[in-house]
Amino acid sequence: MKFKESETLELKKSTSELKEAVVSIAAMLNKHQQCELYFGIKNDGAVIGQGVTEKTIRDVSRAIADNIEPRIYPVISQIEIEEKSCIRVQCHGKEVPYLAYGRAYIRTGDEDRQLSARELEGLFIKRNKEKLRWDMEICRDARFEDISPKKLKTFLTASGLKYDTVENSLEKLKLVVDGKLRNAAVMFFARKPQAFFPNAKLRCAVFGTKDTSFTIDMKEFEGDIFLLIERAEEYILKNIHIGMRLEGLRRIDVPEVDKAALREGILNAFCHRDYREYDSVNIAVFKDRVEVRSPGLLYGGLTVDAIRKKMVSERRNELIAELFHRIHFIEKWGRGISLILSREPDTDFSEVGTHFIVTFMRKHFKEEDITPHLTKREQAEGKTTQKTTQKTTQKILDEIKENPKITRKELAFKIGIGEDGIKFHLTNLRKNGILKRIGPDKGGYWEIP
Repeated sequence: MKFKESETLELKKSTSELKEAVVSIAAMLNKHQQCELYFGIKNDGAVIGQGVTEKTIRDVSRAIADNIEPRIYPVISQIEIEEKSCIRVQCHGKEVPYLAYGRAYIRTGDEDRQLSARELEGLFIKRNKEKLRWDMEICRDARFEDISPKKLKTFLTASGLKYDTVENSLEKLKLVVDGKLRNAAVMFFARKPQAFFPNAKLRCAVFGTKDTSFTIDMKEFEGDIFLLIERAEEYILKNIHIGMRLEGLRRIDVPEVDKAALREGILNAFCHRDYREYDSVNIAVFKDRVEVRSPGLLYGGLTVDAIRKKMVSERRNELIAELFHRIHFIEKWGRGISLILSREPDTDFSEVGTHFIVTFMRKHFKEEDITPHLTKREQAEGKTTQKTTQKTTQKILDEIKENPKITRKELAFKIGIGEDGIKFHLTNLRKNGILKRIGPDKGGYWEIP
């Protein structure tokens, strides 16, 4: 019989390599939850034998018991191979990760490699993932009367299920345990999820440069998960350039970032975010890009390279993902990354601090791609793409017409954006000759030529 080392088989020439053997056992258990190890066989498969006494067996057993955590119970026996005495150790264990001498190892081929902190975290999550799932936990303070029947009915209709009572409907969706609401039920269907979860919110901002040094607008939204997804999509589309194309006689708006890719990025953020983190999903619109920032790094040991090249997915929030799937927001196969890259190949995925960030590059439509389709009036006035800027500018002009002495602070209050944003718009209006300032800052007034 020829022995060859593998991911589940380790060979040691003698118990002089007992410490290395303990490491190998832990590494193999971490990879395959089973292993077999022999003392008395060299690593090239040659059987040389091993002196075996009761003390030898006891020393092997004690070394494994004292230095591997959680504790395992191996089967240790003396066997004869090629008429030579050897020791065989057989182990099974599912309580991954196993530590040897306080460190974690993983079997790779016939070698034992120490795990990184990230890989170790992934093994802990794998072992305890059902216990750790935030969406499946009980929301202790929530009651059935906190649920909005209207929201629930709308969801059930979209998923092809019938509504009878709030409790029965939630049970159909596996959102009730022993008469108590799960966190996912509250996040999706509560009248005010923010009353139970302070992070049931969305933060959005527009910056006038490629960094955060100049803020044009900031907004914060609270509510259920569907509302926040809708607000995120609306906010981005209002604050990026919108071009157009003609389909027959119809004029079709074309965002500079593909709408389907944006939506997928937003859905992924809310589906896979770490809801235990106090932070919210954040949308940042920069001059050259749009970032969708989600609290929580990739789950289950995934890496950016793996999700980009191998298109694999691990779900942190299985129940939330299942609810999204019921109404066809996402697919069970987790092809969201593939969809994003098919629509926006330059999309970047990164992990920064405790956030996973999806970055869409803004394209800024070329003048020649847009101008031929505009009306003569639009071409003459040089109107291009940014609907939100146009609307905000018009609101500012309307307020100034009504009160030429209005201050920046008063404009910020009436328009609903920050003073930095008002300053940005006023500066552009003055540069373009649409607005003049007569007199000093205090005591002066605005004039529209």
